[in-house]
Amino acid sequence: MSKKKKIIVLSSMILLLAVTATLNFVFAGTNSYPESTETGYFAEYRSERSTQRNEQILQLDKIIAESEEGSEVRETAITQKLQLTGLTEQELKLETLIKAYGYEEVVVTMGLDTPNVNVVVKNAEFDQSDAVKIYNILVTETEIDCENVNIIPYL
Repeated sequence: MSKKKKIIVLSSMILLLAVTATLNFVFAGTNSYPESTETGYFAEYRSERSTQRNEQILQLDKIIAESEEGSEVRETAITQKLQLTGLTEQELKLETLIKAYGYEEVVVTMGLDTPNVNVVVKNAEFDQSDAVKIYNILVTETEIDCENVNIIPYL
């Protein structure tokens, strides 16, 4: 492939990724959290997480575009991108399920390098029964061990 074609393909991919990221922000802001009551910690965290994930995906896309077809570096970048996308989807799904139980605000974090799942829940009267409900959702929807679950009330 000529250098000119590579530049065109790379530019197109970056443009497509930028459009996708913009649409993600737009749809996440209007569809995922319709109450729009999020302020402070939860809104800031979601924004930071989204920005960081988009930057990671951009970096992986760049590696994929610049690597030769079939190279180990390219395959690793593709695998990491798929894992990152799956992780993001799973976090959003868990947040939605936990919110369905009536919790005002929730943030779920999972990492590629760690088996831990952290859940921060906004609830002034958080007690052990709340922790059990959230734990049951996590166990049902993921394959995690109980020692890797951290549920943190945000009061």
